[in-house]
Amino acid sequence: MLTRRNFVTALAVGTILGTGVLKSRTAEARYFDTATRRWVEGEPVRLRLDQRKLPSKFKRRNVTINTTQEPGTVVIHTDEKFLYYITGKNKAIRYGVGVGREGFGWNGEVAIRRKTEWPVWIPPKEMIQRERENGRELPARMEGGPENPLGARAMYLYKGGQDTLYRIHGTNQPWSIGLNLSSGCIRMMNQDVEDLYERVDIGTKVIVVGPGEDPSPYIRAPKNPLAAIFGNG
Repeated sequence: MLTRRNFVTALAVGTILGTGVLKSRTAEARYFDTATRRWVEGEPVRLRLDQRKLPSKFKRRNVTINTTQEPGTVVIHTDEKFLYYITGKNKAIRYGVGVGREGFGWNGEVAIRRKTEWPVWIPPKEMIQRERENGRELPARMEGGPENPLGARAMYLYKGGQDTLYRIHGTNQPWSIGLNLSSGCIRMMNQDVEDLYERVDIGTKVIVVGPGEDPSPYIRAPKNPLAAIFGNG
């Protein structure tokens, strides 16, 4: 049940923890329009996003790509909104993702050092204070579950021994996949993040190709474009 308290929590997005927004027609929806290079919000956006259907290209599928990465590596192309899990020589599982504001300036190589099922969301003190000043009261802690902005699973990314504060996490807003959002890190549909969670291990290498960066050192489309779709079933 979406309570008022949880609805307020859904509004308070944009945290360093990489949260999502709970799906609700009354929630404040906001996304980045790449055509106009502007953030778009308001009632028409709420209705548009609530009614948006996931484009078929963002559904999980096996693909053929050109890559030198070892099986088990994760490559995220933030411009294309795809996450690739390398399964073999030039083979991968491709997932659609949504990229939150924290993910826009994120690039480089990191590793998964912690994994959590139905993660707890703990808003940082700075966020609680900021939202209180805006008339919104956040809980100190939100237990994992279907209403939690972090979704069904979270994978925590580290560089060396340091937590980067970036996460790959789930979302209960499937309409948000394929978009730049005003909050979060790398979000996946819950069924997809559960699938990836079972495949990756602690220590898995994650390569993030940031906005405007050339992905070809890591992944390239095959010369036959149909092979990318049909080459691996």
